[in-house]
Amino acid sequence: PAPPHRAEAPPPAPPQLAPPVVHALGLMTAMRLSEAYLWPRPFAETAPLTLGLHYHEAFSKPPRWESSRVWYEADGDRWQINVIGHGLFGSELYLRARACHLQVWQSLVFTGLASATWEYGFEANGVRPSALDLGFTPLAGLVLGEARFQGYRAARRLAPGALQSSLTFLLDPLGELERGFGSPC
Repeated sequence: PAPPHRAEAPPPAPPQLAPPVVHALGLMTAMRLSEAYLWPRPFAETAPLTLGLHYHEAFSKPPRWESSRVWYEADGDRWQINVIGHGLFGSELYLRARACHLQVWQSLVFTGLASATWEYGFEANGVRPSALDLGFTPLAGLVLGEARFQGYRAARRLAPGALQSSLTFLLDPLGELERGFGSPC
């Protein structure tokens, strides 16, 4: 007798770049507005000369790293901002890329490019880019974001119900909200 017929697995979904890009830009805009509110000096400055000088410094000097400080404060920020804040930021960027079908290496590259966009685009008009943030954000994104992604995938395999809904929302709250508003991934 012939072996039983096995249904072929559906082809993997193609990567979608637009949702993670829109997500990242929205997240960075919200973060930048929060910075301006919490730390008006230097983040709410609007004088064109001041902004120009900050951008000039960002692009004419190397990223900030003070080797006399402990590594997680080497840019002059408190450890909570660097470790927790940038870790969560990287995780969110990475997770959205993975949820939109990018491979691990593509999601890491996306997170690195988004982190550079934050440092050199959104934040550079207030402070010089941080070497710590440029390296730590994508690496923390890879570790935390991949853990969240794998947890989310496992939660999606649970039977539909309160447990599945709670876990998927806990692991990817912004993604669940965006999908609720029609995001494809």
